[in-house]
Amino acid sequence: MTLSHDEHWPRAGEWDRFDDAPGPWDAALLGAPAFRTSLSPTGAHATPAAVRDALRRYSATLMGNPPVDLNDVLRIADAGDVSSPDGTDGEASLRDRVRELRRSAELIIALGGDNSITYAVAQGAQARGLITLDAHFDLRDGVSNGSPVRRLVEDGLDPHRIAQIGIADFANSAAYARRAADLGITVITLDEVRREGIDAAVAKALEVAGGRGSIHLDIDVDVCDRSVAPGCPASVPGGLAAWELRTAVRAIASDARVVSADIVEVDATADTPDARTVRLAALCVLELLAGKAAQK
Repeated sequence: MTLSHDEHWPRAGEWDRFDDAPGPWDAALLGAPAFRTSLSPTGAHATPAAVRDALRRYSATLMGNPPVDLNDVLRIADAGDVSSPDGTDGEASLRDRVRELRRSAELIIALGGDNSITYAVAQGAQARGLITLDAHFDLRDGVSNGSPVRRLVEDGLDPHRIAQIGIADFANSAAYARRAADLGITVITLDEVRREGIDAAVAKALEVAGGRGSIHLDIDVDVCDRSVAPGCPASVPGGLAAWELRTAVRAIASDARVVSADIVEVDATADTPDARTVRLAALCVLELLAGKAAQK
């Protein structure tokens, strides 16, 4: 991708390599190109590199009076990729890398890859609460991109500290809806978001997942309407608008208890020619950073 150069218009994404400069860091990016257990055929392993490229299409500046360049208020690093995050050994490598990064970075942003990475990233960050922005419960049996929430609960995450925003009609089964209810998970459906608004949904989710412990945020981009997320295999018409996702991400990340986040389920190889899904994922990175900056 060839982009113009303007010394007065610095591009986002041109951050230090994590291992090339000493911490502490406010935020660290980590690629986690998992795809092998996806329930739908996917090229999600190509997405971390695509998101990094897309970041350079944006600046890191928030409009305001005065405007704020995130690079001036945050120390941001790119920690590269975990090369093979699938399977038992891959998940262990991802979990260990996140745990290592958390020693010197306040916020870990994992670039998926499919939704299976939520399991290892949340555990590596030692999150005590979970918020998902997702059309799906991810409570399926087995090991796949449809099972990370169930696996986290089985490994000890308190389901009463899980809030799921955007759960959609016709994207889930009654059996998994009953499983969520039986576990005591707080479900904020897409219809509830429409009735009560994003701000109310975020406030409720933070109250549920927060408490004294840390929170992991799972951003499954297929929570969005298919017109803005065609590169998500499971996105459907009628999901969240792009601005709603961005608003929710920034608001949740503004809470200091959020120590890790993942951006998942984007298949860069199935995106439209204008790369609208990948670009939305890149904007979610910037919204996470904007939320972090709001804590300063």
